[in-house]
Amino acid sequence: MVRITEMLHHIYDFEYVINDDDDKSAEKINYVGDIHVIARPRRVYDKSIIRSIYLTIQSICQAFGIIRKSKSVGIISAGPGLAVPLFIWASLLKKRRIFIESWSRVDTKSATGRICYYLSDVFIVQWPELIKKYPKAIYAGRLG
Repeated sequence: MVRITEMLHHIYDFEYVINDDDDKSAEKINYVGDIHVIARPRRVYDKSIIRSIYLTIQSICQAFGIIRKSKSVGIISAGPGLAVPLFIWASLLKKRRIFIESWSRVDTKSATGRICYYLSDVFIVQWPELIKKYPKAIYAGRLG
């Protein structure tokens, strides 16, 4: 995402959405824009199904507020699970959605990619092997 903002900062204004437990992404932001924080809907280390349901509902509610208030015309995401609730609301509110499957996914789909494939206006893969898994995707080579 850093590279994408570097390529597009002179054309677009940005808003950023980061997970509530992400202490590194905000430090990488080089171009001014609102930073929104959202609960991570799924935490790998959390075994409590009740907590996972609670965090998912919280994330969905926060995503609605972000999308509703945002002046953006669309979303670009490179794969974390927080993209799913954002893409759902953006779809319902008619905002463009671009999903970039992680470069670490060479021949298998990510959980977020499986869902966002159907919610995206544009779905980009970074390895040619994934075109077989995502036939409507655009192969763009490595972006990061």
